Amino acid sequence: MSSSTAATSTPHPAQRRVLAVLVAAQVLSGAGLAAGITVGALLAEDILGGAGWAGVPIALLTVGSAAAAALVGRVSQWAGRRGGLAAGYAAGAAGAVGVVAAAASGSVALLLASLLVYGAGSATNLQARYAGADLAAPHRRSRAVSTVLVATTLGAVAGPNLVAPLGRLATALGIPPLAGPFLLAGAAYAAAALVLGLLLRPDPLITARALAAVRAADAPAGTAVGGTAPPRTRALLGGAAVMVSAQLVMVALMTMTPVHMAAHGHSVGAAGLVIAVHVGAMYLPSPLSGLLVDRFGPGAVAAASGLTLPAAGLLAALAPPHSVGLLALALALLGLGWSLGLVAGTAIVTDSTPLAVRARTQGLVDVAVAVAGAGGGLVSGLVVAAADYAVLAAGGGVLALAVLPLIALSVRRGSGSPTG
Repeated sequence: MSSSTAATSTPHPAQRRVLAVLVAAQVLSGAGLAAGITVGALLAEDILGGAGWAGVPIALLTVGSAAAAALVGRVSQWAGRRGGLAAGYAAGAAGAVGVVAAAASGSVALLLASLLVYGAGSATNLQARYAGADLAAPHRRSRAVSTVLVATTLGAVAGPNLVAPLGRLATALGIPPLAGPFLLAGAAYAAAALVLGLLLRPDPLITARALAAVRAADAPAGTAVGGTAPPRTRALLGGAAVMVSAQLVMVALMTMTPVHMAAHGHSVGAAGLVIAVHVGAMYLPSPLSGLLVDRFGPGAVAAASGLTLPAAGLLAALAPPHSVGLLALALALLGLGWSLGLVAGTAIVTDSTPLAVRARTQGLVDVAVAVAGAGGGLVSGLVVAAADYAVLAAGGGVLALAVLPLIALSVRRGSGSPTG
């Protein structure tokens, strides 16, 4: 075995430190990510009026997330992961502060603008998973990605369950109680930006590029290694399709569940519990998702996602509105299906893209993912207003089934890696 081959099959000495810093930042950012999810739709109903507007916050958040995904990817390509991720979280913190100010003043314009900026935190939280894979050995990349994802769980599960005490804090400060979780989001995103800006050294992407350059110099003439092989477009599109479908279905159903519960007499605390279960199911199974991808390949795991999401939609559609337990189970399945799809799709995209353009390409893929989420969030409110929650849930399940042919494409084209 040559020295260059051995280098690609063993983890970089800095990988453990990189993962530790990313985990710390993700724990913090998870609270910022989940705090707004639980009350965003309810806050929109309060300020804008009517359930038909309930999907607007998630739609705006994900539009902002789309723009931020592209920017974070470009900054990371140019300046490394540290600069891109820290800037993204700082923007998310500023957006959360703006939401609080909008709620306090009743300003619709400020609320809409702030939700767009707040979406940068969500985009950055997802982009961090790519940083976990930069220095990982190829056969452990998905487990490295899942380590970063699962770290989000602690803050993400705690955030929705802090809705009631944060509401009391907001009331004590003279702020509408539904704005309370955004106080936590601002502080959490700012802390995550600080951790990454100070501690993510060496930068994983810059270090990976340097290693790839050394391997390229040592390789026989005409051999494409490191960051020099061309991207495999069909596999790249297949991996992106897996993540886009999972995000669209997940966001649409997640957005309207608190509104559906509130309309049937459930408390904000009960909705927060269901969302906490959902967010936990999005991130807690990540290590299992990563292990399955590394062992059986991303295509098989993507197919499992394509079957789990319809099961979640069917259960949500059939669950009695008064049953918190069944709704929580449906949202747990929804989170699991999203986890399987995200980790599998990430593996396909990463393995299909050379280091020379990897961060920029990953950012563009996440733009598509965020746009899908924006569409799901916006359409969800309109569907529920025109029909009902059961129609939304069943429709999401049918859509998830419809992408199975695209998953089959990723199975055929998604194996192997041009980048080492």
